[in-house]
Amino acid sequence: MSPDSRDTDAAAAAAIARGDDAYERIRHDVLTCVIMPGAIVSEAELMRRYDIARTSCRVALVRLVHEGFARAIPRQGYRISPITLADVEEIFNLRAQLEPMAARLACGNVDTELLQRLDEACEAPHAHEPIGHQIEWFLHTNRKFHLTIAAASGNARLYRTLAGLMDDMARLVSLGFGVQGIRPRIEHDHRAIISAFVRGDAASAEALARQHIETFLRQTKEHVFASLSASGTWLPYFSIADLRR
Repeated sequence: MSPDSRDTDAAAAAAIARGDDAYERIRHDVLTCVIMPGAIVSEAELMRRYDIARTSCRVALVRLVHEGFARAIPRQGYRISPITLADVEEIFNLRAQLEPMAARLACGNVDTELLQRLDEACEAPHAHEPIGHQIEWFLHTNRKFHLTIAAASGNARLYRTLAGLMDDMARLVSLGFGVQGIRPRIEHDHRAIISAFVRGDAASAEALARQHIETFLRQTKEHVFASLSASGTWLPYFSIADLRR
């Protein structure tokens, strides 16, 4: 390989790395509602905010559009996908169907000691930190807790689907609990699920997982509505797919 070719390859690799970094940073702020649902952003604004080049910005935006987190608006920029009533219901309805199945399949296979450590980590060891930090820590450890169960189910497609739903959940939790300044309190549910796994009781693990999702749905909807009401925003019923038609 000639020196010119190596230089070209190195430049291409560096450009890809910069695009990946821009994507991760912007995506993080979309998921945690630092960039609020429904906001319109421009390339120029994002370039200034994240100190990135136009190419990296466009790479990030293309990926976010592909994932459904943003939509190009002619002559305006990009609209961050709003959170709708249909989105809230769809996400929780899917979780209520899939996570109980994952819990049943994982019984006898899941690492209960790891679940116990993750449950303890969820209990806000950073209680002295700002609420935004606490919410982010909760999202991180709660995601690991649920995906550990999904991985133990042995079903790779189930795991991938739930991983995507947990990303969608991050925006709901950030908008509801984060904006309201309230940390989710669901550790008791986690402990009950762990106890069922320890006993090897697949039926109880399945039922408790379903109950947990239903309880968290009620809490999340309440806080999402409160956040949007406080900001003078309404929660449309139509989903993102409906709005694109």
